[in-house]
Amino acid sequence: MTVKKCFAALVAALAVPLTALASEGAERLTAMLEPLESYQARFEQLILEGSGERLQEARGQMWLSRPGRFRWEVDAPYEQVVVSDGEEVSLYDPDLEQVTVQALDQRVTHTPALLLSGSASELTESYEVSRSQQGSAESFTLVPKAPDTLFESLEMTFRGEQLRFLRMTDSTGQQTAIEFLDVQMNPAIDADRFTLDVPDGVDVIRQTQ
Repeated sequence: MTVKKCFAALVAALAVPLTALASEGAERLTAMLEPLESYQARFEQLILEGSGERLQEARGQMWLSRPGRFRWEVDAPYEQVVVSDGEEVSLYDPDLEQVTVQALDQRVTHTPALLLSGSASELTESYEVSRSQQGSAESFTLVPKAPDTLFESLEMTFRGEQLRFLRMTDSTGQQTAIEFLDVQMNPAIDADRFTLDVPDGVDVIRQTQ
């Protein structure tokens, strides 16, 4: 799973509408996510081959605000900035001097980052949700019901009320593990954070779905 695909997956897992859900796991996950209006954290990301071999490590910072707004900045050497204003997603790749813009995909089966930045009523329609607990760590495993997804399973782990870990596994067994650090729940975030200032001389490419 490339950094770009990983983000696309993350973008749908951090923004889904949450209403009355059927299973115990889904009900508990709803209770954990519903109070979340905004979220800010540093992150450390690790991509593992199916065999467990490390393919890539990256660090950065993220900001989320419901509904549908987020900013995801990956530090060098894999520098990228991804910004959503709730309607469009812009991906800036400094190495390519290029910005790619496309409509925000609200289909939760295609992207796991809309679980935090959106409202998620289709959660049980799109995922099978199971829950487990070990000590203070409470984990939820989401398995998409549709076949055309970027991941086979998504695991979200909370410590207390804070989302601290996210792990995605794709059809090849490759895993993307993300740890969130210095987490701030419901901070005040300036609206300008969710606007991408395109540098001079950078190509802007608009994609249609």
